[in-house]
This record gives sequence, C-alpha cells and structure tokens, in this order.
Amino acid sequence: MDKMEKISTPKSPAAIGPYSQAIKTGNLIFTSGQIPFTAEGKLVSADVKEQTIQSLQNLKNILEKAGTGMDNIIKCTVFISDMDQFAQVNEVYQQFFNEPYPARSCVEVARLPKDVKVEIEAIALAD
Repeated sequence: MDKMEKISTPKSPAAIGPYSQAIKTGNLIFTSGQIPFTAEGKLVSADVKEQTIQSLQNLKNILEKAGTGMDNIIKCTVFISDMDQFAQVNEVYQQFFNEPYPARSCVEVARLPKDVKVEIEAIALAD
C-alpha cells in the first residue's frame, strides 16, 4: 500500500477540524472540500460567483503545493446550496479548466459548512 502524504498550504484556509487540506497517495491527490474562505479565514463574499472563484482558487493553491495543477484534475464534486444558481457557478467553473474537462458531479445540499453557497472537492493526478 502506498504511503499517505499530507498536503497543506497557508495560501488556502487551514482545516477547521480533524482533516487535511489534501492527501497524496501514489499518483493521486484527494482534496478536502474547499469553501469560499480566504487564507485568513474570512468569507470572501455572499455572491455565489465570488464564492465559486475563491473555492476554486483554494483548490488551485493546494494542488500547486502538491506540485500539480488544475489541468491534472480528473474528477470534481461541486456542492451547492441552491440548484437555481448552477448556471452562475458553471460560468465561473469553466474559466478554471481546459479540455478535456474533468469528470464532475454537482449536488444540491440542504446546508454547507458556515452556511456558504458552494463547496468544491477534487481528485487530481500528481505530476
């Protein structure tokens, strides 16, 4: 079995519970869900587009710390609190990716941590 390596960067918000920002095992990196908080722990805004940008930027920072990037994401899961905002989230999301786009699931949930509107997690290939 491959050893697990903790990935952590001060450029994204610190874990607020018993979890890691990401774990690398073998050639895969699994991120925890990223909510739209700055590295300083502040909610970026109440706007769903700005929340999506911040969540994706947090993912990007973590993957860069792991020595890889957004182009190596193979699967994303997007959690949103209101499916009526899907088009806005998608508009921002597509700006962070190139073809071939990663596989993706998008799920509306009743509530997210800190009552944010979006949370995004990813599985990526290590470089």
